Amino acid sequence: MRGPVVVVGDTLLDRDVEGVVNRLCPDSPVPVLDETSAVDRPGGAGLAAVFAAAQGADVVLVTALADDAGGARLSSLLAAAGVLVYPLALRGATPEKIRLRARGRVLLRHDRGGASGDPGEPSDEVLRVIGAASAVLVSDYGRGVARQPALRAALAATRAPVVWDPHPRGPAAVPGVHLATPNEAEVRDLVPALPGASRLATASRGAQGLRRRWRAGAVAVTLGGDGALLCHAGSTPLVVPTPGSAEGDTCGAGDRFAAAASLALAGGALVSEAVQAAVAEASAYVAGGGVAAALPPPVRPVRETASRAPRSVTSLSGVAGDRVGVAAVAALLAEVRAAGGTVVATGGCFDLLHAGHVATLQAARQLGDCLIVCVNSDASVAGLKGPDRPVMAEGDRARLLAALGCVDAVLIFEEPTPDAVLSWVRPDVWVKGGDYATGGGDSTALPEAEVLRRWGGNTVVVPYLDGRSTTDMIARSGGRTTGAEPAFGQPAAVSASMTREGTR
Repeated sequence: MRGPVVVVGDTLLDRDVEGVVNRLCPDSPVPVLDETSAVDRPGGAGLAAVFAAAQGADVVLVTALADDAGGARLSSLLAAAGVLVYPLALRGATPEKIRLRARGRVLLRHDRGGASGDPGEPSDEVLRVIGAASAVLVSDYGRGVARQPALRAALAATRAPVVWDPHPRGPAAVPGVHLATPNEAEVRDLVPALPGASRLATASRGAQGLRRRWRAGAVAVTLGGDGALLCHAGSTPLVVPTPGSAEGDTCGAGDRFAAAASLALAGGALVSEAVQAAVAEASAYVAGGGVAAALPPPVRPVRETASRAPRSVTSLSGVAGDRVGVAAVAALLAEVRAAGGTVVATGGCFDLLHAGHVATLQAARQLGDCLIVCVNSDASVAGLKGPDRPVMAEGDRARLLAALGCVDAVLIFEEPTPDAVLSWVRPDVWVKGGDYATGGGDSTALPEAEVLRRWGGNTVVVPYLDGRSTTDMIARSGGRTTGAEPAFGQPAAVSASMTREGTR
């Protein structure tokens, strides 16, 4: 493959709520589900991207993320799966699809998130990565990403094979796609069937109609447990049966089919070979237990009722608590972006908070209209610096930062790097403190710079106070440490005069 596999489309947050039913509701004859566990995962285009990444491919996902807890959760899940997210702005709420299940059967599906909002404009980096792809999968879930004009122009111009997985509420495929992959129901919605026609005749007529309408190279209609029917330039369709019976949970089978076909085309396969590989993959997926068994270990969440989004510190009270967590950051982002302001962010362990940190944070705040500080969790700090760190618990570190007059919101993240948080927050400016600007390095080499380019953001450095270091502070106090503090400004402890109250 000469470039990454690029998935373009709408990402949803899927949640399976498992429980037991032992009684009926007393005020209505409906079952009562006692929840025992809940599992989150990316849905829609996000699930297709996860499937492709699980096969070892380099995968880029171009999708729209909202400024809410659902968007933050999706960023975390996708990063854990090894998917590089190139986010677009999304007005409104993250679409969520919640399945209530008992004994492996779905009792009810609850959708929320409301009507889809228009996605934001793609950055130049998004358009570049589409042009450099080895294959592109458009996973359309009818929520607007596939309609975005600049994206459609880039999809029509790319030389990579394009697979289009359509949706009845979505737009037509761009002209010239290599393969479209509707299911039977979608074909019937898009091309009305003739009265009395057989199943195969209906699928074949619909596929040929779509192929001509969209000027597609081929159309493969998925037939559930019976495989797929492929129509291309010839008059005789190719029927690809499943290799065996495939009964089970079919949720995500279409995404698995489209992802497998895209990977095969990226590797140089013929369209007929790609469809045969996709049928085999989708059949094995359903027979193997569906989405619950197919997610790779880094993505498969622990079965628990608590969400594992970047967490808020709910125990904090007063002014600090109001500025810590996903809800606080989401509200701030909405306010600043509605006013056309500039979002600035920085991050680190901040253990212990000292004058060097404060100097960096104050300099960062002057670069925009708000400052969001991304803080490594206790587990993340221990992984980076060893079992003796952090000295201060994450809640205390977050509270101190939130009390500074130059800090508008604080977000705690679990991962070793802030990449997932950055993909959700999408700051206009990411600030690093250190000696990078004095000949010690080039800001374009900073690890976050590549992430910021995905949405057109910039990375800058600001000077720090020489001689300030958390590691030195611990050493001089007789404590032990195994790692070096990141260059956020390096010891003097922060006094009360540096807090938000003290700066008024």
